Amino acid sequence: MTIEDPNTIDSELIDTPSLNPPVTAPPRKPKWEKRLPKLFAISALDTQGTSLLLPVEIGTMDTNELHSVKALLDSGATGSFIDRDFVRSKGMNTRTLSHNIPVFNVDGSPNEAGQISEVVDVVLRYKTHSERMFLAVSGLGKQSLILGYDWLKVSYSRNMIIM
Repeated sequence: MTIEDPNTIDSELIDTPSLNPPVTAPPRKPKWEKRLPKLFAISALDTQGTSLLLPVEIGTMDTNELHSVKALLDSGATGSFIDRDFVRSKGMNTRTLSHNIPVFNVDGSPNEAGQISEVVDVVLRYKTHSERMFLAVSGLGKQSLILGYDWLKVSYSRNMIIM
């Protein structure tokens, strides 16, 4: 009579797929997606009429369609955003992110529009300045476009006068 060692593992159990599902690595982010922040913050959507609205033009990279829109300048927003309904109404194509990016309000609470799961690839033009950028698609209420600190930083570094 042989006594089995309780630490012995039955090799048939190891190969059973239900007990050892294959380990898959999370999908790798494309190069363009690596430039996006790990989280977004929206400072405020001004309801008192003291906000700065800039007349801009956005051109989609894939179809070259141009759209004129008023953009809210929000220095407290960490990224730039485009309204989900505006994107749908204009038939703009989006790029799906490999990982959703959380969005928080200035008070630290999660934004009610939810996480960012897609972006729009555009060329944004303001006066004589133009640049390619990814706009995070989110529900923005009455705003169609928010230009955040990412846009201000690039614009300032190029000595562009906003007003």
